[in-house]
Amino acid sequence: MERNAYFDNAKWIMIFLVVFGHIIQPFREDTAGINTLYLWIYTFHMPAFIFLAGFFAKGSGNMSYMMKMAKKLLLPYAIFQLLYTGYFFWIGKDGWQAGMFYPHWSLWFLFSLFSWHLLLIWFKKIPAGMGMAISVGIGLLVGLFGEIGHTFSLSRTFVFFPFFLMGFWMTKDNMAWLKTTPVRIAALVVMGATAVAIYVAPDFNSGWLLASKSYNDLGMPDLGVLARLLVYVTSGLMVAAVFAWVPLRRSGLTHLGERTLYVYLLHGFFIQFFRQADLFAIHNVLDVVGLGLIAALIVFALASKPVVGIWQPLVEGKLSILQRMIRGRTVSR
Repeated sequence: MERNAYFDNAKWIMIFLVVFGHIIQPFREDTAGINTLYLWIYTFHMPAFIFLAGFFAKGSGNMSYMMKMAKKLLLPYAIFQLLYTGYFFWIGKDGWQAGMFYPHWSLWFLFSLFSWHLLLIWFKKIPAGMGMAISVGIGLLVGLFGEIGHTFSLSRTFVFFPFFLMGFWMTKDNMAWLKTTPVRIAALVVMGATAVAIYVAPDFNSGWLLASKSYNDLGMPDLGVLARLLVYVTSGLMVAAVFAWVPLRRSGLTHLGERTLYVYLLHGFFIQFFRQADLFAIHNVLDVVGLGLIAALIVFALASKPVVGIWQPLVEGKLSILQRMIRGRTVSR
């Protein structure tokens, strides 16, 4: 599909929040404010990313498309699973021995994204309302089984699939409705109310937002279905609320939305080093702002043309950017 500034703006905002959320994660237990900010971000940033992936999956369904997705998603997954295994060993991080089908850290997204495209082959044949109901039902049921967890990214695949399917059925006209004044006002209320609810919630387990554990592991074996349903509703409202305020026009930051996969795959090398080295601490608001600036610098650096050119062979299996850069230098001489 032709690039749209609105969706690229949404992507760069979400990838910044991914990086920022990972930076502040070790400090969420220090203060109620950091914990609230972290959980607030996690109510929507991955569901929003997954929604956007579904929105641009309109061509899914045939074997050639799935082979293309395998090259685009599974090959980088295998490469970076090995890279992160070696890197984690080098920096002394526990858990570096994870197998190929136990995704390291954020790599679960690639495995799940391929699985969502597979699921879409069948779900696109079902009426939208019925398909959404079935996908939510599956997402609620998987939490009952402790065997469905992090391996193969199964739990997250099923729990987050409704957001991918919702994105698939959404149209640009539907999205335009979010920009109306009444919706934007309601969006501010939703975002504010969610922040307040998180702040006052006693010991809310972040595992509900990460979607990789069973209800028993989350401490609610009897009421887990209702709790996850509430999380679904909250995340859905938050995604809509945030999209209502994403800028429509192209800016100097919009191009970052074209390279979010590189930021997503590479930022872990920075984040895990920061954590192992215990480089940062949060004592006041200025520290939070400083970490936000560091997150922004990471996004800018990893989305830059030189970095993308160097890593393109491993991420996309191509050399086009490096070839253009070399030709450009040759011509300039």
